[in-house]
Amino acid sequence: MGPIILVIFILCAVYVQNRGKRHHEKLSRKITDHSNLLAPVNCLFYAFSGVGNKPYIDTERFPQLKVFDDSWEEIRDEAINLNAQTHIKASDELDDLAFNSFFKTGWKRFYLKWYGASLPSANALCPRTVELIESVPEVKGAMFAMLPPGAKLVKHRDPYAGSLRYHMGLVTPNSDDCYINVDGEAYSWRDGEAVMFDETYLHYAANNTDDNRIILFLDVKRPVTFAPVDWFNRGFSRVVLAASATKNADGDKVGVLNRLFGSVQKVRLLGKKLKRFSRPLYYLVQYAMYLLLIYWIFF
Repeated sequence: MGPIILVIFILCAVYVQNRGKRHHEKLSRKITDHSNLLAPVNCLFYAFSGVGNKPYIDTERFPQLKVFDDSWEEIRDEAINLNAQTHIKASDELDDLAFNSFFKTGWKRFYLKWYGASLPSANALCPRTVELIESVPEVKGAMFAMLPPGAKLVKHRDPYAGSLRYHMGLVTPNSDDCYINVDGEAYSWRDGEAVMFDETYLHYAANNTDDNRIILFLDVKRPVTFAPVDWFNRGFSRVVLAASATKNADGDKVGVLNRLFGSVQKVRLLGKKLKRFSRPLYYLVQYAMYLLLIYWIFF
């Protein structure tokens, strides 16, 4: 049974890595992409997606999100006040597993909701935005996200297809020089305009202007046509994704995965030192660990 499951994992990972028009160029990057771990589950989401499988999704297919269009100026004002108090920022500690790698290229955030986690700081500082978010059950994660002048996000795909990504422009350069590119198709943010995309396609972003870009960033549950896939999504979000919750300030709940992340990150930093010392040795150790993990899981 183990070898059969392994073959399914490999076939699904191959599909995920070659889905769409744009892919990672290096084979080593495809093999080590974290999205491979959830490839079989993601293939089920793609097979039973209720909104098709395209890089961008028409926001009109989600009429419940219109409350954000109607109230975008209220949301913007709370974001501006929050940023003026320097609350939109990178993590102060190694406690943001989901987005830690983004901080080094300038990205900043302030969590508003994260898969059921309690965020007293958001309730206190952004009450109207939190109220709007809580009025839409399909919104599972939310934050204000900033891309300062010169900041960028490198090419990546998110590992889990159970959600779709919604961006509402709040304070943007209103310029084509500040953009996101999803599977080769660019979109430039505009104040008061929303866009939705499938974050499991390869995408990247850049702000090549002199102005900040602040958006409302939402994870919206992907509609599916097969109930067991939706049940899995609910359970996985409640257990695993909620465990990746982190804090804006003291008093916010930090999930167990992020409590462990600091220790894991120390191991990663050792790996980076090994890579600088000897790239062949680094990859030898890395692939040996993958093979041991595969053997332990499937055999």
